[in-house]
Amino acid sequence: KLYTERMMNASGRMRRLINDLLAFSRVGRQTPITGAVNLAQLAHDVVGDLEESIAEHEAEVTVGGLPTIEADATQMRQLFQNLMSNALKYCDPDRQPRLVIDCEMLDDGRAHLRFCDNGIGFEQHHAEKIFEVFQRLHGRSEFEGTGIGLATCRRIVDRHHGKITAVSEPGVGSIFSILLPMTQPKTETLVGGDE
Repeated sequence: KLYTERMMNASGRMRRLINDLLAFSRVGRQTPITGAVNLAQLAHDVVGDLEESIAEHEAEVTVGGLPTIEADATQMRQLFQNLMSNALKYCDPDRQPRLVIDCEMLDDGRAHLRFCDNGIGFEQHHAEKIFEVFQRLHGRSEFEGTGIGLATCRRIVDRHHGKITAVSEPGVGSIFSILLPMTQPKTETLVGGDE
């Protein structure tokens, strides 16, 4: 029975890894389809998708005023899903999880999105490492995951001519900041490709 359970756990981890690798690869290879994406509606849709996990953690999710931008809707949904799932996964068990998603419009025509949580946080010197493939700050026994989700987020943002960064403090929480242009350059729809 013990060996069977170990094999089932290992096969489950392998399935998640393969799915995450496929998602990461698709972001770089798919022909993007750009159009008007209402980020507020998209965020509410993702909250609905994560309803079970939000209820399980008794989390409070607040979505502020988000703009409509020109982007690939599928990739934006994946970006929001990954960041919101991470906020729930890395919550502090000693306090109610809170996630606030808001946006500030910059004078240069970009949207500054922020995903602010009160989770376990991480040391700031790891802020770049977390966006690399297979990089994990915590062991598999502490938190499930494949170490691909945030790398996928960076690839999505890069392909939209944007920038993603993180600021965090252990025991306080994290802020993921994303700068995205409101419209994509006309010469090419999105950047990126196989890596």
